[in-house]
Formats: sequence, C-alpha cells, structure tokens
Amino acid sequence: MEEIVLVSDNHGKKEPLKFLKETYPITDYFIHCGDSEMHPYELDGFSCVQGNNDYFHAFPTEKIITIGEHTILIVHGHMHMIFGQPQQLARYAKAKKCDIAMYGHSHIPADSTYYGVRCLNPGSIWHNRDGSMPSYMVVRLDGKEIIVEKKIYNF
Repeated sequence: MEEIVLVSDNHGKKEPLKFLKETYPITDYFIHCGDSEMHPYELDGFSCVQGNNDYFHAFPTEKIITIGEHTILIVHGHMHMIFGQPQQLARYAKAKKCDIAMYGHSHIPADSTYYGVRCLNPGSIWHNRDGSMPSYMVVRLDGKEIIVEKKIYNF
C-alpha cells in the first residue's frame, strides 16, 4: 500500500506544512497542488505544481506521476475547471490516461468521480471557503483501490 499526504493552498503559511512533515514522517509521498507562495527550497520533500498565486514560477503547471497501478494528474485547477466543477478536469485527466486527478484552487474539499477519474481536492490547509475547518487528505492506494481520508488541520 502506498500513502500520499495531499495538500493545497497554504498561501505562505509554513506551520501547516511543518505539521504534515512531523505528523507523517514515514509517508510515501507529499503532494502539493499549488498556491504555496513559497520558494522551492522551503518545500523540500513535496512534489509541487504552480498555482495562480505562486510568484516564483519555479514549479510546473502540471505533473503526471505513476504510483502502483494508478496514473495521477496533479494541477492547481485554475486552468482546468469551469465554475469550480471538476468535470472538465476529469476529461482532461482521462485524455492524459490518468485515473486520478488531484487539484486545489477552490479552497473547498471535494472527492468525486467523473468519466472514471477520481477527482480529489484536499481543500485549503489555511482557509476553506465553504466555512469548514482547514483540511488536507491522506490517500492510500492499495492495488486498484483508492482510499481517501479528509483530515482537519487545527492550527
């Protein structure tokens, strides 16, 4: 089983990322879906993409990685969704032969499936726009199974 700690939109706040590294010292992957507003050296250990507020432009706008039996598209989401709906992102991921799409941008946690693509948004670990507590996700891949647990970050 592979474990991913999935996070997005900390907007320059360093403590939440430090918390994740300390809380999950033996996880397999840390994935950041953009809007870190941090320099790459501050994100050691995180696989990151660029968000619309990432001023350093040091990250790619998207990544595709393979973990076990899954191919994962990682984006921020600001260029792949209309009205915050992930259907367009799912179509894009499917065209890229991905079965999981990880994204941020909306500051609203979401877990949905469209066109056979599991779309995961951890929400913002700084401030969620739906009134919920700041959040992140722990994703476990066990063969073809995708197990997702939304976690609350109490700062």
